[in-house]
Amino acid sequence: MESVVGALVGRDGEREVLSAFVAAPEGRALVLRGDAGVGKSALLDHVVELATAENHRVIRAAGVEAESELPFAGLHQFLYPLLTSMDRLDAAHRGVFDVVFGTGEGSPPSVMTLGIAVLDLLALAASQQPLLLVLDDGQWLDTSSTEVCGFVGRRLTGSSVKLVVGLRSEVSSGFDTAALPELAVAALSEKASEHLLDAHHPELDAWTRRLVLDEAQGNPLALLELPPHVRGGRSGRTPEELFGYTGIPLPLRLQQVYGARIKSLPAPVRAELLRGALDGVGSGTAADRTRSTCYRLRDAEEAAACGLLDIDPLSGAFVFRHPLVRSTVVQVATPNERRAAHAALAQMHHDDVERRARHLAASTVDPDEQVAAALETAADSATRRGGTVAAMAWLTRAAELSESREERSRRLGSAAHLAVQAGQLDQARQLVRSDTGSGNSDSPASEVVSGYVASLAAVREDGDVRSSRHQVFATIEGMRGEGVRDRDEVLTRLVDLLLAINLYAGDADGWEQTHDLLDSLGDAVSSRSRIYQDTWGDVVRRGAGARERVERAFSALPGLEPWDVAKLSVAAYHVDMLSQYRPHLQRTVDREAETGALSNAMSMMHMIMMDQISVGEWDEAERTGQRCLELATTHEHTLFVFHAQAQLGLVAALRGQVERARELQATVDAWARPRGVGFLTQITDATGTTAALAEGDYEAAYLHAIGITPPGTFTPYAHQAPRTLLDLVEAALHTGRTEQARQHALAAQRTGLPHLSPRLALITHGALAMTTTDPVQADTHYHRAETHPAAHHFPFELARIQLAHGIRQRHTHGRKAARHRLTLAARTFQRIGAATWAERAHAELRVSGLTTRTSAPLSELTWQERRIADLAAGGLTNKEIGERMHLSPRTVSSHLYRVFPKLGITSRAALRDALDRIPGDQNA
Repeated sequence: MESVVGALVGRDGEREVLSAFVAAPEGRALVLRGDAGVGKSALLDHVVELATAENHRVIRAAGVEAESELPFAGLHQFLYPLLTSMDRLDAAHRGVFDVVFGTGEGSPPSVMTLGIAVLDLLALAASQQPLLLVLDDGQWLDTSSTEVCGFVGRRLTGSSVKLVVGLRSEVSSGFDTAALPELAVAALSEKASEHLLDAHHPELDAWTRRLVLDEAQGNPLALLELPPHVRGGRSGRTPEELFGYTGIPLPLRLQQVYGARIKSLPAPVRAELLRGALDGVGSGTAADRTRSTCYRLRDAEEAAACGLLDIDPLSGAFVFRHPLVRSTVVQVATPNERRAAHAALAQMHHDDVERRARHLAASTVDPDEQVAAALETAADSATRRGGTVAAMAWLTRAAELSESREERSRRLGSAAHLAVQAGQLDQARQLVRSDTGSGNSDSPASEVVSGYVASLAAVREDGDVRSSRHQVFATIEGMRGEGVRDRDEVLTRLVDLLLAINLYAGDADGWEQTHDLLDSLGDAVSSRSRIYQDTWGDVVRRGAGARERVERAFSALPGLEPWDVAKLSVAAYHVDMLSQYRPHLQRTVDREAETGALSNAMSMMHMIMMDQISVGEWDEAERTGQRCLELATTHEHTLFVFHAQAQLGLVAALRGQVERARELQATVDAWARPRGVGFLTQITDATGTTAALAEGDYEAAYLHAIGITPPGTFTPYAHQAPRTLLDLVEAALHTGRTEQARQHALAAQRTGLPHLSPRLALITHGALAMTTTDPVQADTHYHRAETHPAAHHFPFELARIQLAHGIRQRHTHGRKAARHRLTLAARTFQRIGAATWAERAHAELRVSGLTTRTSAPLSELTWQERRIADLAAGGLTNKEIGERMHLSPRTVSSHLYRVFPKLGITSRAALRDALDRIPGDQNA
């Protein structure tokens, strides 16, 4: 046993590193990596001794190969001793642990959310006494626990918590990419090997001593275990005869040593050892004592007598002497013996859904529908707890054990669905190939696997919405011919995928065909899919009552899967009610972004960003967009890369960062327009409109706006059409198109936009107020807009309406009457970062006779601005100025638009006087 080394012969360098590790004033992590038997466990024991002497609380855990498929089994070992501290956590973090350990409901946590909760729990536990976490055999830790431990280990700086992990070099694990500091544990030197061997086996003759030293190669475990093997089988045999071919790795030779001992035991004892090994009975001093349901070895004294088992001094239970003993027990057993042991363990764990299913699956050879159903139930349990990897594996095994082709395809489809949502398209494709390769390609379940993966891959990787829609559409039509059960899972996934493709395509013909198809399916289309159908496409014509339906659907939030939350979020955004669900959405993103349903996480991040834009949180929106862009780029999700860039372009336009906005606009448009990704091209058109408005280029703004929808109507299935209502109206008014502006405002009222969402109500009344010539009607609509209960949730639109109202009041009621609303508008623009709009509002305030302060010295003109201003003051037209300065008339107009607010004027007629008031020659 490695910990028998005790004295740590020849480990001076390692001891120095470990002493510094324990003595460090703040938290840190360290990985000990070395071959099996090289002494990692002895070094971990030494760390425990050092930490105990320094008054650390120590919690030990060990990875067990038999439990490597059970989600969070390893994490439970660490957290079980800290359960009493969980009551001191906030409700959100307690809820995370409830979900992970199956005692509560909710969306499964991701590494980030669970890792943060674990860090908080560890901080609480270490607040009175420093804490040391020791993990042996980390290579066998389950994937979910490994990811959380890696996340936590990278973030211990500043805490009183330390983590040390022992890893076997020859076995890959999730810790290989965890980026934790490492200490390599090498074999002992020749001198140290001799010292250790002589200390434990001083009776060896020269020949045996030399043979053991040569074979052990400095491995402490081999130095301890080989002498009895050599003595018992010497009889003049050669090293090859004693150990097998000398070229095989030392761990395998040690397994041969243990195998000989195991085979010498009676059959009942071997069976007992096998049941313990398959159920994860611990080994050595790191044996786990937290799992009360783990198998307890009995009548195994003979195994202990021959050096295979030890007695745990605390529990009195048998534990394996070394992990190699446990793995050897499994390897020397026959397949029938292993299946019999798994069957017995399945009966023992009849109340544990996941453990029972795992053992049932291993005990079964032929298709068995009951076992397949048990595995599917276990997969559902794992999914709810965040164990996506285990769930996919169990569903795949359930498919293998299914008795019918249809059930096999359905379960493979569920596994592929999980893979897609987790962003593992390669795994999903592999599942597709395994299904089609078995002759099941003509079943509806197989078609959803194939259609889902192929279509999502095409959309994600190349924005191919046209062929993807055709494929999914054809699959649904084929299912309609076969007859579909109400709310059939396969149909629902296909319908939702078709709707998502239509959302991105954004063309009327595709949507109309989809409506006809879904109408023909009747009640077979789920109620949630109907919500997506009515809100994602043409909310103007189909959105009546949608807010109430979305609210009812969100009432089931605790039981919704991440992909359901993502889809409902899109619906909520289109009726401007996403803000009330955004806290939950953000928590879901934090859970899913690293290892969960990645595609849904990115989709939800887009929704969060779009809502942040709507409510004027532009700094936060930019941060969200950058995070989503990084994720999408890292995971090669091309569609989401351009989606993030499109939204970032819109934010830049709103802030008056026109060059950046147009650069992003051109980038996205060049990719999206040839592919027919109308959702993104509409955003680029909106970006062009917004950028032109920011510059004061109202002609360009109008041309961009009518590219989205003509005045007087709202183009069907153009999601930006109602959202840009105010843009089109303002651009039309500023370019003398008063009739078109009025027609568009009346169209908004006529089509019922105020009833669809608070934001649309706000901008409809604002548009009606701006375009009417009747002062009473104008005051009524301005009042309804500015006093709307939700008006302050949309500060940019409200400030624009207040600015327009203030300008109108200045003209109709005098300068003093305008100041209040102009001040409100200026403050809002300044607060949210709408720089050019703030300049415009401050200019209007100065015209109204009120001196203002802005965040920048607006009186300073660039050389080019001063030159253009001088020429304009001299009476030249924009065209004439452009010819002199080799600029386009539109560029001249943009420069003048920026000059006017800096000089505190609103017309060309005031230019000369304003320029004369500038002290000195600032541009000399």
